[in-house]
Amino acid sequence: MPKYDAEAVRALIARRRPGHALESAFYTDPEVFRADMDAIFDQHWIYVAVECEVPEPGDALAVDIGASSVVIVRGDDEQVRAFHNVCRHRGARLLPPGPSIVGNLVCPYHAWTYGLDGALKFAEHMGEGFDPSCHGLRPVALRSVGGLLFVCLADTPPDDIDDLAQQIEPYLAPHDLRNTRVAHSADLIEYGNWKLVMENNRECYHCTPNHPELTIPLFAYGFGFAPEELTPEGQEQAERYETLRNASHAAWEAAGLPSRLIEHLDDRPTGFRTERLPLDGAGESQTMDTMAACRVPLGAIRDKAVGGLHFWTQPNSWHHLMSDHVVTFTALPLDKGRTLVRTKWLVHKDAVEGVDYDLEKLIDIWNVTNRQDADLVEMTQRGVADPAYVPGPYSPYTEGLVEKFMLWYLARLRAHLG
Repeated sequence: MPKYDAEAVRALIARRRPGHALESAFYTDPEVFRADMDAIFDQHWIYVAVECEVPEPGDALAVDIGASSVVIVRGDDEQVRAFHNVCRHRGARLLPPGPSIVGNLVCPYHAWTYGLDGALKFAEHMGEGFDPSCHGLRPVALRSVGGLLFVCLADTPPDDIDDLAQQIEPYLAPHDLRNTRVAHSADLIEYGNWKLVMENNRECYHCTPNHPELTIPLFAYGFGFAPEELTPEGQEQAERYETLRNASHAAWEAAGLPSRLIEHLDDRPTGFRTERLPLDGAGESQTMDTMAACRVPLGAIRDKAVGGLHFWTQPNSWHHLMSDHVVTFTALPLDKGRTLVRTKWLVHKDAVEGVDYDLEKLIDIWNVTNRQDADLVEMTQRGVADPAYVPGPYSPYTEGLVEKFMLWYLARLRAHLG
Protein backbone atom coordinates (compact mmCIF):
# COMPACT_ATOMS: atom_id res chain seq x y z
CA MET A 1 0.00 0.00 0.00
CA PRO A 2 1.28 3.53 -0.74
CA LYS A 3 2.60 5.53 2.20
CA TYR A 4 0.53 8.56 1.28
CA ASP A 5 -3.09 9.61 0.91
CA ALA A 6 -3.80 8.80 -2.73
CA GLU A 7 -7.28 10.33 -2.60
CA ALA A 8 -5.89 13.65 -1.37
CA VAL A 9 -3.33 13.67 -4.20
CA ARG A 10 -6.05 12.87 -6.75
CA ALA A 11 -8.08 15.79 -5.43
CA LEU A 12 -5.11 18.13 -5.88
CA ILE A 13 -4.67 16.92 -9.46
CA ALA A 14 -8.38 17.43 -10.20
CA ARG A 15 -8.32 21.02 -8.91
CA ARG A 16 -5.35 22.10 -11.02
CA ARG A 17 -6.21 24.87 -13.50
CA PRO A 18 -4.64 24.31 -16.95
CA GLY A 19 -2.00 26.87 -17.79
CA HIS A 20 -1.45 27.76 -14.13
CA ALA A 21 1.17 26.96 -11.52
CA LEU A 22 0.44 24.21 -9.02
CA GLU A 23 -1.07 24.58 -5.57
CA SER A 24 1.24 24.97 -2.61
CA ALA A 25 0.76 21.37 -1.44
CA PHE A 26 2.47 20.04 -4.57
CA TYR A 27 5.68 21.65 -3.34
CA THR A 28 5.33 21.53 0.44
CA ASP A 29 3.26 18.49 1.46
CA PRO A 30 5.28 15.39 2.46
CA GLU A 31 2.38 13.22 1.22
CA VAL A 32 2.79 14.62 -2.30
CA PHE A 33 6.54 14.17 -2.10
CA ARG A 34 6.10 10.49 -1.22
CA ALA A 35 3.66 10.15 -4.13
CA ASP A 36 6.23 11.76 -6.43
CA MET A 37 8.93 9.32 -5.39
CA ASP A 38 6.56 6.36 -5.78
CA ALA A 39 4.94 7.39 -9.08
CA ILE A 40 7.77 9.24 -10.80
CA PHE A 41 11.25 8.38 -9.54
CA ASP A 42 10.51 4.73 -8.76
CA GLN A 43 8.76 4.11 -12.09
CA HIS A 44 10.51 6.08 -14.83
CA TRP A 45 13.89 6.22 -16.54
CA ILE A 46 16.16 8.46 -14.46
CA TYR A 47 19.34 9.95 -15.89
CA VAL A 48 22.18 9.30 -13.43
CA ALA A 49 25.63 9.26 -15.07
CA VAL A 50 27.80 9.13 -18.19
CA GLU A 51 29.19 5.86 -19.49
CA CYS A 52 32.72 7.30 -19.50
CA GLU A 53 32.59 7.36 -15.68
CA VAL A 54 32.98 3.58 -15.69
CA PRO A 55 35.48 3.16 -18.56
CA GLU A 56 37.33 0.00 -17.41
CA PRO A 57 36.33 -3.34 -15.87
CA GLY A 58 36.02 -2.85 -12.11
CA ASP A 59 35.05 0.82 -12.36
CA ALA A 60 31.92 1.40 -10.29
CA LEU A 61 29.65 4.30 -9.41
CA ALA A 62 27.03 4.41 -6.64
CA VAL A 63 24.10 6.82 -7.06
CA ASP A 64 21.30 7.53 -4.56
CA ILE A 65 17.74 8.04 -5.83
CA GLY A 66 15.57 8.85 -2.85
CA ALA A 67 15.74 5.95 -0.40
CA SER A 68 17.22 3.69 -3.08
CA SER A 69 20.86 3.34 -4.04
CA VAL A 70 22.15 1.90 -7.30
CA VAL A 71 25.60 0.56 -8.19
CA ILE A 72 26.69 0.91 -11.81
CA VAL A 73 29.69 -1.26 -12.68
CA ARG A 74 31.58 -2.33 -15.79
CA GLY A 75 32.22 -6.06 -15.81
CA ASP A 76 35.14 -8.10 -17.10
CA ASP A 77 33.12 -8.67 -20.27
CA GLU A 78 33.07 -4.85 -20.81
CA GLN A 79 29.30 -4.73 -20.21
CA VAL A 80 27.90 -2.01 -17.95
CA ARG A 81 25.30 -3.25 -15.46
CA ALA A 82 23.34 -1.80 -12.57
CA PHE A 83 22.37 -3.41 -9.26
CA HIS A 84 20.62 -2.37 -6.10
CA ASN A 85 23.32 -1.25 -3.67
CA VAL A 86 22.00 -3.65 -1.01
CA CYS A 87 23.77 -6.76 0.28
CA ARG A 88 21.56 -9.85 0.03
CA HIS A 89 22.56 -10.86 3.56
CA ARG A 90 21.36 -8.17 5.95
CA GLY A 91 21.03 -5.19 3.68
CA ALA A 92 24.25 -3.24 4.22
CA ARG A 93 25.27 -0.74 1.54
CA LEU A 94 28.03 -2.25 -0.59
CA LEU A 95 29.58 1.01 -1.81
CA PRO A 96 29.40 4.63 -0.65
CA PRO A 97 28.00 7.24 -3.04
CA GLY A 98 30.40 8.19 -5.81
CA PRO A 99 33.06 6.40 -7.85
CA SER A 100 35.01 3.31 -6.78
CA ILE A 101 37.40 0.80 -8.30
CA VAL A 102 36.66 -2.80 -7.30
CA GLY A 103 37.82 -6.31 -8.10
CA ASN A 104 34.58 -7.69 -6.70
CA LEU A 105 31.72 -6.09 -4.82
CA VAL A 106 32.48 -6.98 -1.18
CA CYS A 107 30.04 -6.18 1.60
CA PRO A 108 31.95 -4.27 4.30
CA TYR A 109 29.78 -5.85 7.03
CA HIS A 110 30.20 -9.63 6.69
CA ALA A 111 32.29 -9.87 3.51
CA TRP A 112 29.70 -11.45 1.26
CA THR A 113 31.40 -11.14 -2.10
CA TYR A 114 29.74 -10.59 -5.46
CA GLY A 115 31.23 -10.72 -8.92
CA LEU A 116 30.93 -7.79 -11.30
CA ASP A 117 28.02 -9.65 -12.89
CA GLY A 118 26.16 -9.57 -9.54
CA ALA A 119 26.54 -13.30 -8.78
CA LEU A 120 27.32 -14.23 -5.17
CA LYS A 121 30.83 -15.74 -5.15
CA PHE A 122 31.57 -16.10 -1.43
CA ALA A 123 29.56 -16.18 1.80
CA GLU A 124 31.29 -17.73 4.81
CA HIS A 125 29.59 -19.78 7.54
CA MET A 126 26.28 -20.29 5.70
CA GLY A 127 26.11 -24.10 5.92
CA GLU A 128 25.69 -26.88 3.39
CA GLY A 129 22.09 -26.10 2.46
CA PHE A 130 22.85 -22.55 1.40
CA ASP A 131 22.48 -21.90 -2.36
CA PRO A 132 24.60 -18.91 -3.52
CA SER A 133 22.77 -18.81 -6.85
CA CYS A 134 19.63 -17.64 -5.05
CA HIS A 135 21.34 -14.67 -3.43
CA GLY A 136 22.91 -12.64 -6.22
CA LEU A 137 22.51 -8.89 -6.29
CA ARG A 138 19.14 -7.63 -7.49
CA PRO A 139 19.53 -6.10 -10.96
CA VAL A 140 18.33 -2.63 -11.91
CA ALA A 141 17.27 -1.82 -15.46
CA LEU A 142 19.97 0.23 -17.17
CA ARG A 143 20.14 1.78 -20.62
CA SER A 144 22.95 3.71 -22.27
CA VAL A 145 21.58 6.27 -24.71
CA GLY A 146 24.54 7.44 -26.75
CA GLY A 147 26.72 7.23 -23.63
CA LEU A 148 24.23 8.78 -21.19
CA LEU A 149 23.21 6.26 -18.52
CA PHE A 150 19.59 5.91 -17.43
CA VAL A 151 18.30 3.54 -14.74
CA CYS A 152 14.76 2.51 -13.85
CA LEU A 153 13.86 1.07 -10.46
CA ALA A 154 10.55 -0.40 -11.66
CA ASP A 155 10.13 -4.12 -12.29
CA THR A 156 8.68 -3.26 -15.70
CA PRO A 157 10.33 -0.08 -17.04
CA PRO A 158 8.65 2.02 -19.74
CA ASP A 159 9.60 0.44 -23.06
CA ASP A 160 9.59 3.70 -25.02
CA ILE A 161 13.25 4.18 -24.06
CA ASP A 162 14.03 2.19 -27.22
CA ASP A 163 12.25 4.71 -29.43
CA LEU A 164 13.88 7.60 -27.56
CA ALA A 165 17.30 6.06 -28.19
CA GLN A 166 16.55 5.50 -31.87
CA GLN A 167 15.60 9.15 -32.32
CA ILE A 168 18.21 10.82 -30.11
CA GLU A 169 21.37 8.78 -30.70
CA PRO A 170 22.01 10.26 -34.18
CA TYR A 171 21.99 13.69 -32.50
CA LEU A 172 24.42 12.59 -29.77
CA ALA A 173 26.71 10.46 -31.94
CA PRO A 174 28.86 13.29 -33.41
CA HIS A 175 29.90 14.27 -29.87
CA ASP A 176 31.13 10.70 -29.12
CA LEU A 177 30.33 10.74 -25.41
CA ARG A 178 31.91 7.33 -24.83
CA ASN A 179 35.31 8.86 -25.62
CA THR A 180 35.02 11.74 -23.19
CA ARG A 181 36.00 12.09 -19.56
CA VAL A 182 34.68 14.15 -16.65
CA ALA A 183 36.81 17.28 -16.34
CA HIS A 184 34.81 18.60 -13.39
CA SER A 185 31.78 17.61 -11.33
CA ALA A 186 29.81 19.79 -8.92
CA ASP A 187 26.97 18.94 -6.55
CA LEU A 188 24.68 21.76 -5.48
CA ILE A 189 21.77 21.41 -3.07
CA GLU A 190 18.92 23.67 -4.12
CA TYR A 191 16.51 24.47 -1.30
CA GLY A 192 13.34 23.83 -3.23
CA ASN A 193 11.06 21.04 -4.35
CA TRP A 194 12.37 19.09 -7.34
CA LYS A 195 9.49 20.33 -9.53
CA LEU A 196 10.51 23.94 -8.93
CA VAL A 197 14.02 23.03 -10.09
CA MET A 198 12.62 21.50 -13.28
CA GLU A 199 10.12 24.32 -13.88
CA ASN A 200 12.93 26.84 -13.61
CA ASN A 201 14.97 24.87 -16.14
CA ARG A 202 12.09 24.60 -18.62
CA GLU A 203 11.80 28.35 -19.28
CA CYS A 204 14.00 31.31 -20.07
CA TYR A 205 11.49 33.97 -19.03
CA HIS A 206 13.81 34.60 -16.10
CA CYS A 207 17.06 34.55 -18.09
CA THR A 208 17.46 38.19 -19.12
CA PRO A 209 17.09 39.70 -15.63
CA ASN A 210 18.88 36.88 -13.79
CA HIS A 211 21.53 35.29 -16.02
CA PRO A 212 23.76 38.00 -17.54
CA GLU A 213 26.55 35.47 -18.07
CA LEU A 214 24.44 32.72 -19.65
CA THR A 215 22.80 35.13 -22.08
CA ILE A 216 26.19 36.02 -23.56
CA PRO A 217 26.24 32.81 -25.64
CA LEU A 218 22.52 31.96 -25.43
CA PHE A 219 19.87 34.01 -27.25
CA ALA A 220 17.26 35.32 -24.84
CA TYR A 221 14.63 34.95 -27.57
CA GLY A 222 15.44 31.32 -28.26
CA PHE A 223 12.62 30.02 -26.05
CA GLY A 224 9.83 32.47 -26.78
CA PHE A 225 8.75 36.09 -26.47
CA ALA A 226 5.65 38.27 -26.83
CA PRO A 227 5.99 39.77 -30.32
CA GLU A 228 3.58 42.66 -29.68
CA GLU A 229 5.72 43.84 -26.77
CA LEU A 230 9.06 43.97 -28.59
CA THR A 231 10.89 47.25 -29.05
CA PRO A 232 12.36 47.89 -32.53
CA GLU A 233 15.70 46.67 -31.18
CA GLY A 234 14.06 43.57 -29.74
CA GLN A 235 12.29 42.87 -33.02
CA GLU A 236 15.62 43.11 -34.82
CA GLN A 237 17.24 40.68 -32.39
CA ALA A 238 14.35 38.20 -32.68
CA GLU A 239 14.51 38.29 -36.47
CA ARG A 240 18.28 37.86 -36.40
CA TYR A 241 17.95 34.81 -34.20
CA GLU A 242 15.27 33.16 -36.34
CA THR A 243 17.25 33.77 -39.54
CA LEU A 244 20.39 32.36 -37.95
CA ARG A 245 18.50 29.35 -36.56
CA ASN A 246 17.02 28.43 -39.93
CA ALA A 247 20.29 28.92 -41.81
CA SER A 248 22.26 27.01 -39.18
CA HIS A 249 19.85 24.06 -39.21
CA ALA A 250 20.14 23.79 -42.99
CA ALA A 251 23.94 23.96 -42.92
CA TRP A 252 24.34 21.54 -40.02
CA GLU A 253 21.91 19.01 -41.47
CA ALA A 254 23.77 19.17 -44.81
CA ALA A 255 27.01 18.49 -42.92
CA GLY A 256 25.53 15.39 -41.25
CA LEU A 257 24.67 16.98 -37.89
CA PRO A 258 21.00 16.32 -36.98
CA SER A 259 19.69 19.61 -35.66
CA ARG A 260 15.97 20.13 -36.11
CA LEU A 261 13.53 20.08 -33.22
CA ILE A 262 12.12 16.80 -31.92
CA GLU A 263 9.69 17.28 -29.05
CA HIS A 264 7.78 14.65 -27.08
CA LEU A 265 7.64 16.28 -23.67
CA ASP A 266 4.07 15.43 -22.66
CA ASP A 267 2.83 12.60 -24.87
CA ARG A 268 4.83 9.58 -23.65
CA PRO A 269 6.20 8.08 -20.40
CA THR A 270 9.82 8.92 -21.29
CA GLY A 271 9.33 12.50 -22.42
CA PHE A 272 12.15 14.29 -24.20
CA ARG A 273 13.10 17.27 -26.36
CA THR A 274 16.16 17.99 -28.50
CA GLU A 275 17.31 20.67 -30.91
CA ARG A 276 20.66 22.09 -31.99
CA LEU A 277 20.56 25.83 -31.35
CA PRO A 278 22.86 28.57 -32.62
CA LEU A 279 25.00 30.40 -30.12
CA ASP A 280 25.70 34.12 -30.19
CA GLY A 281 29.07 35.75 -30.84
CA ALA A 282 31.62 33.33 -32.24
CA GLY A 283 28.97 30.61 -31.92
CA GLU A 284 31.44 28.01 -30.66
CA SER A 285 30.63 27.28 -27.04
CA GLN A 286 28.83 28.27 -23.86
CA THR A 287 31.68 30.38 -22.56
CA MET A 288 32.06 34.02 -21.60
CA ASP A 289 33.76 34.83 -24.92
CA THR A 290 31.57 32.38 -26.91
CA MET A 291 34.71 30.63 -28.15
CA ALA A 292 35.67 27.00 -27.58
CA ALA A 293 37.06 26.29 -24.12
CA CYS A 294 38.92 23.13 -25.17
CA ARG A 295 41.10 22.89 -28.27
CA VAL A 296 40.59 19.12 -28.61
CA PRO A 297 37.26 18.67 -30.45
CA LEU A 298 34.74 16.01 -29.56
CA GLY A 299 34.25 13.05 -31.89
CA ALA A 300 34.59 13.86 -35.56
CA ILE A 301 33.48 17.49 -35.19
CA ARG A 302 35.94 19.86 -36.84
CA ASP A 303 33.84 23.00 -37.25
CA LYS A 304 33.88 24.67 -33.85
CA ALA A 305 30.77 26.75 -34.58
CA VAL A 306 28.15 24.00 -34.47
CA GLY A 307 26.09 25.71 -31.77
CA GLY A 308 24.79 23.85 -28.76
CA LEU A 309 22.71 20.69 -28.89
CA HIS A 310 20.23 20.69 -26.03
CA PHE A 311 18.61 17.46 -24.87
CA TRP A 312 16.01 17.27 -22.08
CA THR A 313 14.40 14.21 -20.53
CA GLN A 314 11.47 13.97 -18.16
CA PRO A 315 11.58 13.96 -15.19
CA ASN A 316 15.07 15.07 -14.23
CA SER A 317 17.74 15.90 -16.79
CA TRP A 318 19.03 18.46 -19.26
CA HIS A 319 22.23 18.48 -21.33
CA HIS A 320 24.19 20.88 -23.53
CA LEU A 321 26.59 19.47 -26.14
CA MET A 322 29.03 21.72 -28.01
CA SER A 323 31.93 21.03 -30.36
CA ASP A 324 34.49 21.14 -27.56
CA HIS A 325 32.70 20.04 -24.37
CA VAL A 326 29.46 18.76 -22.89
CA VAL A 327 27.59 19.83 -19.75
CA THR A 328 25.14 17.34 -18.22
CA PHE A 329 22.72 17.91 -15.36
CA THR A 330 20.65 15.59 -13.21
CA ALA A 331 18.17 16.67 -10.51
CA LEU A 332 17.61 14.17 -7.69
CA PRO A 333 15.06 14.87 -4.92
CA LEU A 334 16.38 14.69 -1.35
CA ASP A 335 13.14 15.64 0.43
CA LYS A 336 10.12 17.85 -0.22
CA GLY A 337 12.21 21.02 0.07
CA ARG A 338 15.69 20.02 -1.13
CA THR A 339 16.99 18.85 -4.49
CA LEU A 340 20.48 17.75 -5.47
CA VAL A 341 21.57 19.21 -8.82
CA ARG A 342 24.63 17.37 -10.13
CA THR A 343 26.54 19.00 -12.98
CA LYS A 344 29.34 17.37 -14.98
CA TRP A 345 31.58 18.95 -17.59
CA LEU A 346 32.97 16.52 -20.18
CA VAL A 347 35.92 16.97 -22.52
CA HIS A 348 37.65 14.65 -24.96
CA LYS A 349 39.38 11.85 -23.05
CA ASP A 350 42.80 12.94 -24.37
CA ALA A 351 42.40 16.62 -23.43
CA VAL A 352 44.85 17.78 -20.75
CA GLU A 353 43.90 20.43 -18.21
CA GLY A 354 46.15 23.48 -18.40
CA VAL A 355 47.35 22.46 -21.86
CA ASP A 356 44.22 21.92 -23.94
CA TYR A 357 41.73 23.75 -21.75
CA ASP A 358 41.51 26.15 -18.84
CA LEU A 359 39.18 24.67 -16.23
CA GLU A 360 37.85 28.02 -15.05
CA LYS A 361 36.86 29.04 -18.57
CA LEU A 362 35.22 25.66 -19.08
CA ILE A 363 33.00 25.82 -16.01
CA ASP A 364 32.49 29.51 -15.19
CA ILE A 365 29.18 30.18 -16.98
CA TRP A 366 27.29 27.18 -15.60
CA ASN A 367 28.90 27.47 -12.17
CA VAL A 368 27.50 30.97 -11.72
CA THR A 369 24.23 30.15 -13.50
CA ASN A 370 23.60 27.17 -11.21
CA ARG A 371 24.07 29.36 -8.14
CA GLN A 372 21.72 31.97 -9.56
CA ASP A 373 19.11 29.31 -10.29
CA ALA A 374 19.49 27.89 -6.77
CA ASP A 375 18.68 31.33 -5.34
CA LEU A 376 15.61 31.63 -7.58
CA VAL A 377 14.36 28.17 -6.61
CA GLU A 378 14.82 28.87 -2.89
CA MET A 379 13.02 32.20 -3.25
CA THR A 380 10.11 30.46 -4.96
CA GLN A 381 9.96 27.64 -2.42
CA ARG A 382 9.58 30.22 0.32
CA GLY A 383 6.87 31.96 -1.68
CA VAL A 384 4.74 28.90 -2.44
CA ALA A 385 4.81 28.04 1.28
CA ASP A 386 3.34 31.47 2.14
CA PRO A 387 -0.38 31.41 3.07
CA ALA A 388 -0.93 34.26 0.60
CA TYR A 389 0.25 32.19 -2.38
CA VAL A 390 -2.30 31.69 -5.16
CA PRO A 391 -1.16 29.85 -8.34
CA GLY A 392 -0.75 32.32 -11.18
CA PRO A 393 -1.00 31.87 -14.98
CA TYR A 394 1.92 30.85 -17.16
CA SER A 395 3.04 33.12 -19.97
CA PRO A 396 1.70 31.66 -23.23
CA TYR A 397 4.85 32.90 -24.97
CA THR A 398 7.70 31.95 -22.64
CA GLU A 399 6.37 29.23 -20.31
CA GLY A 400 4.77 26.78 -22.70
CA LEU A 401 7.47 24.21 -21.94
CA VAL A 402 6.76 24.55 -18.21
CA GLU A 403 3.14 23.70 -18.96
CA LYS A 404 4.28 20.65 -20.94
CA PHE A 405 6.36 19.52 -17.97
CA MET A 406 3.30 19.92 -15.76
CA LEU A 407 1.07 18.01 -18.18
CA TRP A 408 3.60 15.18 -18.26
CA TYR A 409 3.99 15.13 -14.47
CA LEU A 410 0.27 15.18 -13.72
CA ALA A 411 -0.48 12.54 -16.36
CA ARG A 412 2.15 10.17 -14.97
CA LEU A 413 0.96 10.78 -11.40
CA ARG A 414 -2.65 10.21 -12.43
CA ALA A 415 -1.81 7.04 -14.35
CA HIS A 416 0.05 5.58 -11.38
CA LEU A 417 -2.67 6.42 -8.89
CA GLY A 418 -5.31 4.88 -11.16
